[in-house]
Amino acid sequence: MTIAELLLPEVEQELATTRRVLERVPDGTLGWKPHDKSASMGDLSSHVVNLIKWAEYTMDQTEFDMATVPPEQMNQAATSRAQLLEWFDANADTARQSLAKSDADYFVPWTLKRGEQVFFTMPRYTCMRAYVLNHLVHHRAQLAVYLRLNNIAVPAMYGPSADEQM
Repeated sequence: MTIAELLLPEVEQELATTRRVLERVPDGTLGWKPHDKSASMGDLSSHVVNLIKWAEYTMDQTEFDMATVPPEQMNQAATSRAQLLEWFDANADTARQSLAKSDADYFVPWTLKRGEQVFFTMPRYTCMRAYVLNHLVHHRAQLAVYLRLNNIAVPAMYGPSADEQM
Protein backbone atom coordinates (compact mmCIF):
# COMPACT_ATOMS: atom_id res chain seq x y z
CA MET A 1 0.00 0.00 0.00
CA THR A 2 1.31 3.49 -0.84
CA ILE A 3 1.50 6.49 1.44
CA ALA A 4 -1.17 8.22 -0.65
CA GLU A 5 -3.51 5.24 -0.20
CA LEU A 6 -2.91 5.29 3.56
CA LEU A 7 -3.34 9.06 3.89
CA LEU A 8 -6.39 9.55 1.68
CA PRO A 9 -9.01 7.97 4.02
CA GLU A 10 -7.93 10.29 6.84
CA VAL A 11 -8.01 13.29 4.50
CA GLU A 12 -11.48 12.27 3.25
CA GLN A 13 -12.78 11.94 6.82
CA GLU A 14 -11.46 15.38 7.81
CA LEU A 15 -12.80 16.97 4.62
CA ALA A 16 -16.27 15.49 5.15
CA THR A 17 -16.33 16.66 8.77
CA THR A 18 -15.09 20.10 7.80
CA ARG A 19 -17.78 20.47 5.14
CA ARG A 20 -20.49 19.57 7.70
CA VAL A 21 -19.22 22.34 10.00
CA LEU A 22 -19.04 24.88 7.16
CA GLU A 23 -22.61 24.02 6.11
CA ARG A 24 -23.76 25.37 9.51
CA VAL A 25 -22.18 28.83 9.11
CA PRO A 26 -25.10 31.22 8.51
CA ASP A 27 -24.65 34.20 6.21
CA GLY A 28 -25.90 36.59 8.88
CA THR A 29 -23.05 35.79 11.29
CA LEU A 30 -19.99 36.21 9.06
CA GLY A 31 -19.01 39.43 10.83
CA TRP A 32 -19.53 38.04 14.35
CA LYS A 33 -16.48 37.86 16.66
CA PRO A 34 -16.32 36.36 20.16
CA HIS A 35 -13.64 38.88 21.16
CA ASP A 36 -11.95 41.96 19.70
CA LYS A 37 -8.73 39.99 19.19
CA SER A 38 -10.54 37.09 17.49
CA ALA A 39 -11.14 36.57 13.80
CA SER A 40 -14.69 37.02 12.59
CA MET A 41 -16.80 33.96 11.78
CA GLY A 42 -16.38 34.74 8.08
CA ASP A 43 -12.62 35.19 8.31
CA LEU A 44 -12.17 32.01 10.36
CA SER A 45 -14.42 30.01 8.01
CA SER A 46 -12.49 31.33 5.03
CA HIS A 47 -9.20 30.41 6.70
CA VAL A 48 -10.47 26.85 7.18
CA VAL A 49 -11.43 26.66 3.51
CA ASN A 50 -8.12 28.17 2.36
CA LEU A 51 -6.08 25.82 4.57
CA ILE A 52 -7.08 22.99 2.28
CA LYS A 53 -5.04 24.65 -0.50
CA TRP A 54 -1.93 23.88 1.52
CA ALA A 55 -2.16 20.24 0.39
CA GLU A 56 -1.53 21.43 -3.17
CA TYR A 57 1.24 23.83 -2.13
CA THR A 58 2.88 21.10 -0.08
CA MET A 59 2.72 18.31 -2.62
CA ASP A 60 3.34 20.32 -5.81
CA GLN A 61 6.11 22.69 -4.63
CA THR A 62 9.22 22.39 -2.46
CA GLU A 63 8.69 25.67 -0.63
CA PHE A 64 6.16 28.38 -0.03
CA ASP A 65 7.35 31.95 0.40
CA MET A 66 4.62 34.01 2.05
CA ALA A 67 6.47 37.19 1.04
CA THR A 68 5.53 36.53 -2.60
CA VAL A 69 1.78 36.38 -1.98
CA PRO A 70 -0.23 39.61 -1.84
CA PRO A 71 -1.91 40.04 1.58
CA GLU A 72 -5.38 40.26 0.01
CA GLN A 73 -4.82 36.83 -1.54
CA MET A 74 -3.54 35.30 1.72
CA ASN A 75 -6.53 36.65 3.65
CA GLN A 76 -9.25 36.24 1.04
CA ALA A 77 -12.60 36.05 2.84
CA ALA A 78 -15.83 34.61 1.51
CA THR A 79 -18.95 36.76 1.61
CA SER A 80 -21.51 33.94 1.95
CA ARG A 81 -21.92 30.34 3.02
CA ALA A 82 -22.51 29.41 -0.63
CA GLN A 83 -19.15 30.93 -1.57
CA LEU A 84 -17.44 29.14 1.35
CA LEU A 85 -18.81 25.80 0.17
CA GLU A 86 -17.95 26.50 -3.46
CA TRP A 87 -14.34 27.31 -2.50
CA PHE A 88 -14.22 24.33 -0.16
CA ASP A 89 -15.35 21.88 -2.85
CA ALA A 90 -12.85 23.22 -5.38
CA ASN A 91 -9.98 23.19 -2.86
CA ALA A 92 -10.90 19.69 -1.66
CA ASP A 93 -10.88 18.34 -5.22
CA THR A 94 -7.46 19.89 -5.86
CA ALA A 95 -6.13 18.53 -2.56
CA ARG A 96 -7.23 15.00 -3.45
CA GLN A 97 -5.48 15.23 -6.81
CA SER A 98 -2.32 16.63 -5.21
CA LEU A 99 -2.02 13.62 -2.90
CA ALA A 100 -1.66 11.20 -5.83
CA LYS A 101 2.14 11.09 -5.61
CA SER A 102 4.77 8.39 -5.28
CA ASP A 103 6.06 7.44 -1.85
CA ALA A 104 9.37 9.13 -2.72
CA ASP A 105 7.55 12.42 -3.32
CA TYR A 106 6.22 12.34 0.24
CA PHE A 107 9.77 12.42 1.62
CA VAL A 108 10.90 15.48 -0.37
CA PRO A 109 11.73 18.33 2.04
CA TRP A 110 9.24 21.22 2.05
CA THR A 111 9.91 24.69 3.46
CA LEU A 112 7.64 27.45 4.72
CA LYS A 113 9.28 30.87 4.79
CA ARG A 114 8.74 34.60 4.50
CA GLY A 115 11.59 36.07 2.51
CA GLU A 116 14.80 34.99 4.22
CA GLN A 117 13.02 33.87 7.41
CA VAL A 118 12.52 30.10 7.36
CA PHE A 119 9.76 28.88 9.67
CA PHE A 120 10.35 25.19 9.10
CA THR A 121 11.54 22.53 6.70
CA MET A 122 10.14 19.01 6.95
CA PRO A 123 9.28 16.10 4.68
CA ARG A 124 6.07 16.61 2.73
CA TYR A 125 4.40 13.70 4.54
CA THR A 126 5.10 15.28 7.93
CA CYS A 127 3.91 18.64 6.63
CA MET A 128 0.67 17.08 5.37
CA ARG A 129 -0.06 15.49 8.74
CA ALA A 130 1.22 18.20 11.10
CA TYR A 131 0.79 21.44 9.23
CA VAL A 132 -2.12 20.76 6.89
CA LEU A 133 -4.41 18.25 8.64
CA ASN A 134 -3.74 19.18 12.27
CA HIS A 135 -3.97 22.87 11.40
CA LEU A 136 -7.30 22.25 9.65
CA VAL A 137 -8.68 20.33 12.64
CA HIS A 138 -7.52 23.05 15.05
CA HIS A 139 -9.30 25.87 13.23
CA ARG A 140 -12.37 23.73 12.52
CA ALA A 141 -12.66 23.20 16.28
CA GLN A 142 -12.46 26.96 16.81
CA LEU A 143 -15.25 27.36 14.27
CA ALA A 144 -17.36 24.80 16.14
CA VAL A 145 -17.01 26.94 19.27
CA TYR A 146 -18.17 29.97 17.27
CA LEU A 147 -21.22 27.98 16.20
CA ARG A 148 -21.95 26.97 19.79
CA LEU A 149 -21.63 30.57 21.00
CA ASN A 150 -24.24 31.56 18.39
CA ASN A 151 -26.64 28.75 19.38
CA ILE A 152 -26.07 26.97 16.06
CA ALA A 153 -26.16 23.18 16.26
CA VAL A 154 -22.66 21.70 16.12
CA PRO A 155 -22.46 18.64 13.86
CA ALA A 156 -21.01 15.33 14.96
CA MET A 157 -17.27 15.12 14.31
CA TYR A 158 -15.56 12.15 15.97
CA GLY A 159 -18.73 10.92 17.57
CA PRO A 160 -22.00 12.52 18.60
CA SER A 161 -22.10 16.20 19.48
CA ALA A 162 -24.35 17.58 22.20
CA ASP A 163 -26.66 18.63 19.36
CA GLU A 164 -26.66 15.43 17.33
CA GLN A 165 -27.04 12.22 19.28
CA MET A 166 -26.36 9.30 16.99
